[in-house]
Amino acid sequence: MRARCVFLCLLAATFALSVSGNALKGSFSKGKEPAAEMTEDQEKMLNGKEEMEDAEEEADTEEELTEEDPCTDFPCKRGKTCKLDGDNKPGCVCQQASECPPSMNDFDRVCGTDNQTYESSCQLFATKCNLEGTKRGHRLHLDYTGACKLIPPCLDTELVQFPLRMRDWLKNVLLQLYEHDSSTSSFLTPKQRLKVKKIFESDRRLHAGNHSVELLAQDFEKNYNMYIYPVHWQFAQLDQHPSDRSLSHSELAPLRVPLVPMEHCTSRFFQECDADKDKQVSFQEWTACFGIKDEDMDVNQLF
Repeated sequence: MRARCVFLCLLAATFALSVSGNALKGSFSKGKEPAAEMTEDQEKMLNGKEEMEDAEEEADTEEELTEEDPCTDFPCKRGKTCKLDGDNKPGCVCQQASECPPSMNDFDRVCGTDNQTYESSCQLFATKCNLEGTKRGHRLHLDYTGACKLIPPCLDTELVQFPLRMRDWLKNVLLQLYEHDSSTSSFLTPKQRLKVKKIFESDRRLHAGNHSVELLAQDFEKNYNMYIYPVHWQFAQLDQHPSDRSLSHSELAPLRVPLVPMEHCTSRFFQECDADKDKQVSFQEWTACFGIKDEDMDVNQLF
C-alpha cells in the first residue's frame, strides 16, 4: 500500500511540475497558450492504479469477513441453522419456518405425519425443531413428497404382496437405469453398472409386467441372486441424512409416492419391519423384510 502511495505522490508531483513549468513559460511568451493538461497515458495509468487498489481492498475485506465468520461450513442438522453466541462461538439453533427459501413450485411441497402440507421440507423440519420436547414434535416426520392426500388403508392381503412387488419393482428400476445409461449420460456409477449388467444379460430374468403374486414368489425363489443387489442398492440410496445404516421415517419418504407399487402399504410395511420398535429401520431389518438371507447381507454392496 505504501508503494502505491509513493507512486501516486510522484505522479502528482510530476504533473504539478509540468503544469507550473508550462505556466511559467507562457508568462514570457507573446501569445497566450492553454494551460498544460494531463496526458492520456498519465490518466490511464492513474485510473488503472486506483481501480486496482479498490479491487484489492474489496477482495481483502471479503476475505477478512469470510475468515472471521465461524459459522462458515459449520454443520447443523436439518431444521437448525448456525448462530454465534456471546463469545462469538458457533452453535446450532432452531430455524424459523419464515426464514426458509420460498418454494418455487408445487413439487417442493411435502406432507407431514400430522397430515399437514408444508411448502417445503425446510419448513417442515424447522417446525419440528421448534416443537422439540413436545409430543407433536416427537411424532412429526416427513411422510411423503407432495401435498397431503387421502391414502386408503393397507389391507392384510395387500401387506403380504408388498415385499414381492417391491422387490420386483426395485430390480426393474435398476434395469431401466442401466438401459438408459447405454444411450445418454450415466445415472449409475461404473461399479453399479457392473452389478446390474449381470442381471440385465441373464436369460432367466423375469421381465417387467403385471405379474401375479404366485409368479413373483416363484421367480424370487428361482432367481434369488438377482434380487440381492437391488435390495442393497435401494437402502444405500435412501440412507443419506445421515448415512448411518439406519433409515428414519423421513428417509423412507421417497417410497411413499405413486410410482411405487402399493404405496398406501409403505408406512405399515416398514412399521412392521421395525422389529425393535426404535422408529428406525436398520440395514438388517430392511434385508430381512425383503427376504434376503443373513449370509447375503453385505455392507460392501451399499453403493
